[in-house]
Amino acid sequence: MSDLKIIIDRSKCTGEAICVGIAPEVFELDEEGIAVVVNAKGADRGAIFEAAESCPADAIIVIDAKTGEKVAA
Repeated sequence: MSDLKIIIDRSKCTGEAICVGIAPEVFELDEEGIAVVVNAKGADRGAIFEAAESCPADAIIVIDAKTGEKVAA
């Protein structure tokens, strides 16, 4: 399994916390109510992709760290 790099565009995040609900081992909301990555390896790829694709603000981008390709957004 390739390592994934998860990027959150803080200017887009609306704090809906859908990502937290889908992958709480990976995401949490910070003191400003913005999503942050706490453990990029905390869930399987499917859960991480689902969290990114479920973000209503399209604030989560997932990149394959080996190839540099965007694999989910």
